[in-house]
Amino acid sequence: MSDLMKQAQQFQEKLATVQNDLGNIQVSGSAGAGMVTATLNGKGELLDLVIEKALVQPENTQMLQDLVVAAVNDGLSKAKELGKSEMARLTGGLNIPGLL
Repeated sequence: MSDLMKQAQQFQEKLATVQNDLGNIQVSGSAGAGMVTATLNGKGELLDLVIEKALVQPENTQMLQDLVVAAVNDGLSKAKELGKSEMARLTGGLNIPGLL
């Protein structure tokens, strides 16, 4: 029983390390052939948003909004995949519900 508790504690420590590391890793998503780029960390937090000046015009408002949403969603998707691969590395490929 003592070994099991020790293993659980080690797993928790490794999990905390992976989660912390994900906060330091950056991924970028883009849309409109790179005219809008969103940079997120591995936790899915938006860190930066770059928009080409040519898009910032009143007549382009709807298109700009759509491109921002698409770029952020692309970045979120990449961050989620990064998190899944890091967790799979930690768990040896086991899918443990609720970890990510």
